[in-house]
Amino acid sequence: MSAALRSPRGRLLRSFLAVVLGTALGAGARAAPLKITVYGGTGSIGQRIVHEALSRGHEVRIVVRDPTRVTEHAAHLTLVKGDVLDGVQDAQLAAGQDVIVCAVSFRRPAPDYGAYRRAAETLVAVLRQLGPRAPRLIVVGGAGSLEVSPGVLLLDSMPAAYRGEVVGQKDALDYYRTVTDVPWTYFSPARSIVAGTRTGKFRLGADRLVVDAKGDSRISMEDYAVAVLDEAEKPTHLHARFTIGY
Repeated sequence: MSAALRSPRGRLLRSFLAVVLGTALGAGARAAPLKITVYGGTGSIGQRIVHEALSRGHEVRIVVRDPTRVTEHAAHLTLVKGDVLDGVQDAQLAAGQDVIVCAVSFRRPAPDYGAYRRAAETLVAVLRQLGPRAPRLIVVGGAGSLEVSPGVLLLDSMPAAYRGEVVGQKDALDYYRTVTDVPWTYFSPARSIVAGTRTGKFRLGADRLVVDAKGDSRISMEDYAVAVLDEAEKPTHLHARFTIGY
C-alpha cells in the first residue's frame, strides 16, 4: 500500500470506496423478483398479500373464480380466471413459478368446508408432478388449530357456528403434515385479524397462539401480508406451520 493511501486522507478515501463498492456489490447480488401466483387474491387477506408482493417488486398472478372482484391494477400483475380445485389448470399455472400462495376461502357461494382438504390434496398432487421444479406453497390457514395451552386448541372454545370451517382448515393442516416430499408452509393468523396498519413489527410462533401482555391475540391483515412475503423471500418454515401476533 502506498504512503498516500496510508495517510489520513487516504484512509478516508479507502472508507469511501469500501462503502461505494459494497453498495454496488450488494445491489448486484440482490435476488431477482419472484414469480408468485395467489389463489384467492381478491379476499380481504389475499388482496393485501398481492399488494405487499407488488410493492416489493415481485411478479404476481391472481387466480380467482370471479375476475370482476379484482381491484388491484399494476404493471407486474396478471389475472387468470380459475379454480384451485382444478388440478389440470393448477399444473399449467404452477410451472415456472417460485411461490404459490393459497388464500382461498370456501364460504361462498355456499359453504363447502371439506374443500380445504381437497384443495390441499390437489395442490400437493400438482407439486409432486413438477418434482424439483415445484414452487413453494404457502397456505393462508386458520387460527382454530393453534394451542392455547398444552393439548387445548382454540377451536375447543369456539362457537358452534364457526366450527365447520375451523375443522375443515384443521383437516387440511393435518393432511399437509403427512407430506414431506413437496415444499409447503402453513401460516395461521392470530385469533383476531382485521384491516389495520402495516407496522412490520410483530412476533412469530409455531403451534401456540401468540398473545400480548394483556392476553390478547391480534394482528392486522397488512402485517400478516408482510410476514407472508417475508416467508416467500426467505423460507424458514418448510414443512411446518407458523403463526403471528403482536
